Amino acid sequence: MSEMGDFNVNSYRDEDQLRLFTKALLRDMQALDHMIKHDMFENDRQRIGAEQEMFLVDRAMRPANLGSRVLEAVQDPHFTPELAQFNLECNLDPLDFKGDCLARLEKQNNELVEKARIAARQAGGDVVLTGILPTLEMEDMSLDNMTPNPRYYALNDALARLRGGDFSLRIKGIDDLQLTHDTIMLEACNTSYQVHLQIPADEFPLHYNISQLIAAPVLSCAVNSPLLFAKRLWRETRLALFQQSVDTRSSQVHLRELMPRVMFGISWVKDSVIELYREDIARFRSLLGAESYEDPLQALEEGRTPGLDALRLHTGTVYRWNRACYGISDGKPHLRIENRLLPSGPSVLDEVANTAFWLGLMRGMADEYGDPRGRFEFDDAKNNLLAAARLGLDAQLRWVDGKTYPTHDLILAILLPIARRGLESNNVNEADIDRLLGVIRERVAQEKTGARWMLSSAVEMRRNANVSETLSALVNCSIRNQESGAPLHEWPLAEVCDASVSWRDQYERITSLMNTDLFTVRQTELVDLAANMMDWWHLRHIPVEDDDHNLVGLLTHRVLMRFAFNPPDNADEVPVSEVMDADPICVSPDTRTLDAIALMRRKKISCLPVVDSNHRLVGLVTEDILMGIAARLLEQKLKD
Repeated sequence: MSEMGDFNVNSYRDEDQLRLFTKALLRDMQALDHMIKHDMFENDRQRIGAEQEMFLVDRAMRPANLGSRVLEAVQDPHFTPELAQFNLECNLDPLDFKGDCLARLEKQNNELVEKARIAARQAGGDVVLTGILPTLEMEDMSLDNMTPNPRYYALNDALARLRGGDFSLRIKGIDDLQLTHDTIMLEACNTSYQVHLQIPADEFPLHYNISQLIAAPVLSCAVNSPLLFAKRLWRETRLALFQQSVDTRSSQVHLRELMPRVMFGISWVKDSVIELYREDIARFRSLLGAESYEDPLQALEEGRTPGLDALRLHTGTVYRWNRACYGISDGKPHLRIENRLLPSGPSVLDEVANTAFWLGLMRGMADEYGDPRGRFEFDDAKNNLLAAARLGLDAQLRWVDGKTYPTHDLILAILLPIARRGLESNNVNEADIDRLLGVIRERVAQEKTGARWMLSSAVEMRRNANVSETLSALVNCSIRNQESGAPLHEWPLAEVCDASVSWRDQYERITSLMNTDLFTVRQTELVDLAANMMDWWHLRHIPVEDDDHNLVGLLTHRVLMRFAFNPPDNADEVPVSEVMDADPICVSPDTRTLDAIALMRRKKISCLPVVDSNHRLVGLVTEDILMGIAARLLEQKLKD
């Protein structure tokens, strides 16, 4: 979202502003067309660049709103705020694509991440590089956590107005996530490592098409975002989450072929970058505007390079996974391809290895295959990307030779040699090529992506730990491994003992220990059903909810025992409503654990239903859970 950082933006409120922006947008397109036709772009240099996004966390490994404090402490123009106060971005310096560029990129990236880490720790937090923070919860998606910048509020208002209702999210993986939300804050769940490559204007269609072709295999070995709100979803859940979190399409016009604002594209580029910009303008309504616009045609007449502010502002609200970018360097205009697919993490070394793989393929594929437009179906490239995001290295990908390959075979046998030749042709240092592509080779050979490391670690930890402990351990272990500088394929699986999170931080709120996998009944169902459920699953409490998941009562083992010893004549026909506690004592998810314990002792109860602000049932806290936590705490204390 940094594209909006240079503009004093606002969301549109009237048609006059919209027409003013549209006029500026069309004049920018005229100016761009003129510059391309008159060969005004910088074509004699090829630069690379990157943007590093990161999460800020507290001592409990939960998101922490430390963005402004970290920015104030670092006092470095490389850093910029992001949508949420628990996100941060740093922009690396552009480098000529040759020699030691990758080593210099890695060095600066490490230095900037370390600078942010030091500042975060001084503020009581830390920095973690990960595509989606495992410890995120829905309550973190509040506008209270949005960075207080007018452009973010303007974008939120514009998207909500265009959507005409709440944002819906549905992602199915190992688990199934379905929810609605009323702001764009779900976008803040994502952090990426965005890579830029400057392209000569006349070669743009060729290289943009190559970026689309290689998107799937590059992503498949870089996946690092398998968890969202404690659900195991896609290997790279960011793709599904980002597309749905800013989707402005209405479900009321399902017969229309409406395009999502986050997209891969619909066809190959034929002649010019102009095709992409025309599509962005024609298919997507303008969301934001500025107070004034430079006249680009007048700038050209005066011998100045126009900023194309309106065009850049509009394309900043259309999120292509491979995006065309216009910029100015040393007074000359240039075009870049921005790869937005790669997630943040697992380590800086892994990120730069992903960068080397992508850059090598961008250069090498042009020599090896030329433009894929005439030999590969665009829909196959699109399907490949979907498979890679869902399955990572387990995907099967169709390739330009007409064959379908297991992803690891395609990368090891075909793509890594092409990437090497591509980097060599740009005179990148041999030692850097060996080291960075070696990271990709080992990662793929071991079939150990960041996503697989998280999922495998979680499986092992869940044998003896609850969900909160597991997720916190994943984050804390990631931080420690990132500090070590080791690539992902050398990381051991995370362990709960690695969490190094104090018990007070870990269990401060009951949301971290409540049971969310609940058996419930409706009040109209038979008591006999509830009794059997308690017997089958060894339960002592069963919440009673309606069809909208509102809590309407609670059944306890004690109540059912009394019912069993003194049954009425029609015992097998009695509904739950006649024996349940219709007014159970409840708490909210943000209740402090000590307060919940005190309440249970004072009221002499062994169970607390947990409900949200709409009185919907979200969890259950029982004596057994608290005793289990106490036992582990005592065991840890004895070890110490």
